[in-house]
Amino acid sequence: MTAFVFDSPDFDAHEQVVFVSEPKAGLKAIIAVHSTTLGPAMGGCRMWPYASEQEAATDVLRLSRGMSYKNAVAGLPIGGGKSVIIGNPKTDKTPALFEALGEALERLHGRYVTAEDVGTSPADMAHVATRTRHVAGLGDSGDPSPYTALGCFVGAQAAVKHALGRDSLEGLVVALQGLGHVGFDYARRLHEAGAKLVVADIDAGRLEQARTQFGAEVVPVDSIYDVAADIYAPCALGATLNPATLARLKVKIVAGAANNQLATADIGEALRARGVLYSPDFVINAGGIIKVCYEHLGQPEAEVEGHVREIGDTLREVFERAQREQLPTSVVADRIAEARFGR
Repeated sequence: MTAFVFDSPDFDAHEQVVFVSEPKAGLKAIIAVHSTTLGPAMGGCRMWPYASEQEAATDVLRLSRGMSYKNAVAGLPIGGGKSVIIGNPKTDKTPALFEALGEALERLHGRYVTAEDVGTSPADMAHVATRTRHVAGLGDSGDPSPYTALGCFVGAQAAVKHALGRDSLEGLVVALQGLGHVGFDYARRLHEAGAKLVVADIDAGRLEQARTQFGAEVVPVDSIYDVAADIYAPCALGATLNPATLARLKVKIVAGAANNQLATADIGEALRARGVLYSPDFVINAGGIIKVCYEHLGQPEAEVEGHVREIGDTLREVFERAQREQLPTSVVADRIAEARFGR
């Protein structure tokens, strides 16, 4: 497995990768620290029923690297890291599992700070906090999802202004994939702004909520790529922008909350060649980590929203520079981040 990590194209000179096992608690986890140049690594803990250890390792490496870029572009004094737990979040959670994770974090002496992510919650992080202080996003007020959704919304506004020359989302069609905590709140904001929603998710209950509350049209999960829309909003798992889906998309803008949306780096250029404005994922979805960072560092919560709204300004900078230099927006965003954390 270590040979796989070092040889993986996603390794990208990670500072530290830790495999954690606690049989009594049923914990199998991987902690990845990509960079601590700007400060302690920070990023959420994902729980997912990965098919293999290799799949979990690939995911945590990509997510961890993404956090370094996200945190740097967001102007936060933290580095990038991530952790994943191999397991089903609907059936395998116990307090002991997260307590064991907390003990593993404590052994890293603050090099990595975790928080909730896909498959975990603030309540789970409260169990982690019984064993370590290197955790953020605790309790109901700790849920960063609304801030991630806000960042996506202001990012979508910036993309619409740049690509369509419009100040309003009124009447625009958004094909939104994934109605989790972030996706559903993002859908709410889009609906309130007058956008028409076409949604897909594996959760029938969430789909019905979106239909009744937002008047959303529901389509099968795989059909979301075929919707004729102004915006494609990927808000589920990553790599949904790939050669197969790219050929099917009928949109002008991509603006969604998912991490690692590009299956491979060359998809950024493919989107540019097709005239699709891509809002780089680690720029547009940084609202949650901004909130978590402020909480962990004891900075005023009243200042969080203003910082999150700056995501729109950052995206405008990315869009304008990409247009000026004739480069994919993904490349421009990478260069801005790398300049900040010294890569």
